[in-house]
Amino acid sequence: MKIKLLVAIVLAVLPLSFAGAVGWRNDSGEIKRINRKLAGKVLDYTANHGRDNRIFSRSMWQRRDLYVYLPPHFDGSRRYPIIYFLHGFAFDEQMFLRVIPQVDEAIAKGKFPPVIIAAPDGSVKGEPSMHQPGTFFINSQAGDFEDFLLIDVWDFMTSHFPIRPEREAHVLAGVSMGGGAAFDLAIRNRDCFGVVAGMHPSLNLRWIDCDGNYMGNFDPHRWAWRDQIKRPHEPIAILGAGAIKIRMSHLLLPLFGNTDEAIVEISKHNPIELIDRTRLRNGDLEMFVAYAGQDEFNIDAQVESFLYLAKHRGLGVHVVYDPQGHHDALTSAKLLPHMLDWLAPRLAPYCH
Repeated sequence: MKIKLLVAIVLAVLPLSFAGAVGWRNDSGEIKRINRKLAGKVLDYTANHGRDNRIFSRSMWQRRDLYVYLPPHFDGSRRYPIIYFLHGFAFDEQMFLRVIPQVDEAIAKGKFPPVIIAAPDGSVKGEPSMHQPGTFFINSQAGDFEDFLLIDVWDFMTSHFPIRPEREAHVLAGVSMGGGAAFDLAIRNRDCFGVVAGMHPSLNLRWIDCDGNYMGNFDPHRWAWRDQIKRPHEPIAILGAGAIKIRMSHLLLPLFGNTDEAIVEISKHNPIELIDRTRLRNGDLEMFVAYAGQDEFNIDAQVESFLYLAKHRGLGVHVVYDPQGHHDALTSAKLLPHMLDWLAPRLAPYCH
């Protein structure tokens, strides 16, 4: 009963987890129902809908799921910008099916340029699970997920679909864990990606305040860095009026362990530290952040520390903030149009 309650509460609060979320390998006709309502089309390279259409990952030596969206009036003789959509913790590529109707509608109405979107599976075992760590789409003890995305999915997309070659036409976008992963990968791979966008993105994985409290509010005068993992069961999210706690051991420890070397590895993928580590300069990367003030994972403190450092380094970041919003589907649905409005003029020049 406690496990069922935990899953129910987490599914209620995690971003874009709209009602009716599909289960793994459900062999359902949901993709057919969705495609009947879309002006464009979602192509199924998964094993979710009665057939195993997964692509083969050379990096992970296994078949992995992928959805691909093609815009209305897709023309194989044209080249299109591409968005790589990275899902959040406890979800997999099926989160994309909750997002794409809103994007498709914007394209159909001429409010957003026609793009191709790839939504790969970044879950540990190929299914959404609260009992597995978030992979953050990096190479770690959990698997070579960065190579899967940047080598296998990249090669599959560029060999099967007409993708524009310019880095400015390549977008990494994500939600929560996927938003943080998008910033990590985009900052470190600016030769391939010119645009990054995150909703509720985890931008400072070493955030704590001066009292060692992860859940503390950001204050530039009381800001510290986590320099070791002393308490693996430390809460990093409080859900359901405090009834359920997501702990450090759920998210990071299975990737990096709890030794001194773990902090070094986390630091290598921490977006805020990559600002200086990679010598990021204004204009190197177009950046968008949307976040909420009542975030149950305290992502608002992470984001605000990132924005504070970015400002002092002279970096431009477009920010959308909902002071009353939460780390949930309702807030994410409100923030998504802002992200599309920001992306549209940046991708439009590459849609002709």
